[in-house]
Amino acid sequence: MALTPLVYWAQRHEDIYLRVELTDAQNIEVRVHERVLQFKAQGRGAKGQNEYEFSLEFLLPVKSEVSHRSTQRQVNITLRKEQRGWWERLTLQDRKPLFVVPDFDRWLDESDAEMEIREKEKKEEMKTARHEERGFISLKRGLLFAYNLVQFLGFSWIFVNMTVRLFIFGRDSVSDTFHTISDVMFFCQILAAVEVLNAAFGFVRTGVTPTLIQVVGRNFILFIIFGAVEEMQHQPVVFFVFYLWSAIEIFRYPFYMLGCFNTEWKTLTWLRYTIWIPLYPLGVLAEAVAVIQSIPIFDKTKLFSIPLPKAVGTSVSFSCVLYVYLGLMFLGLFINFRHLYKQRTKRFRTKKRKAN
Repeated sequence: MALTPLVYWAQRHEDIYLRVELTDAQNIEVRVHERVLQFKAQGRGAKGQNEYEFSLEFLLPVKSEVSHRSTQRQVNITLRKEQRGWWERLTLQDRKPLFVVPDFDRWLDESDAEMEIREKEKKEEMKTARHEERGFISLKRGLLFAYNLVQFLGFSWIFVNMTVRLFIFGRDSVSDTFHTISDVMFFCQILAAVEVLNAAFGFVRTGVTPTLIQVVGRNFILFIIFGAVEEMQHQPVVFFVFYLWSAIEIFRYPFYMLGCFNTEWKTLTWLRYTIWIPLYPLGVLAEAVAVIQSIPIFDKTKLFSIPLPKAVGTSVSFSCVLYVYLGLMFLGLFINFRHLYKQRTKRFRTKKRKAN
């Protein structure tokens, strides 16, 4: 007469779990046909070291694919139900075999099993969401790094080119700055509009207003004061404006590049948050000088003048706009300087706390 091992069982909506109590099981054979499972193996069971076997006819059909894994103390068998659902019992006959008992280590009633499924689905959704978020963050990080790299290369070229030309040609390079540098400066400043979008969509932790003030202000000087007025293009002030802009940016953009990968270089951090303190007001002062120098030219040429009705018989000179812009320029200086100084104070205060 064949010996029968002790078998523990449990279920989920899609699976049946069997745990066969056999120590050091060998020559394991597990076969499934429709709803019948046949098991045979050698091992140490309740009757000592012998060959054990059993057969079970399930309540409903199961899939023929079966997985089993043996450990030193038992054989674990997992079967997939043909149709998803909850079985009221394991076997076709109402009275289950005596060697089959519930596996209370894995036992769940139907409501608990449904809760377990919901928890698994929730974990899978969270895992998928995290994966998608990581993918988005990686894409965002890559785009931000590429943007900052392009800007760094552009402003580095401007700074190095102007420095080299100044040493080689002296004062002659100052008056020729616009014609040699303007193409790259136009490109960099047009591209800087991306910074406003990054701030607006929350890609970077920067306020929209300070960024917008800086981008619009620089583009106004570049396109209106320098680009549209040929007489201004040979003025020395162009050199100072371009040089001060690029001197600030060659430290700012590398700092942002390292920030894309949560990396920090202390020297660069100090320069990024310190070098602008003298350079930023000097840059605004140079821009103001450019605006003041352009006012007589706009009055003389009537460029961008605003025509009034014929009954009035005159027009409003664009210089009126420039006077207003001068006031707004220094207001913007105050707003941006305050914002940047707060950033600097917060940055170094946080680092000091971490050090302590």
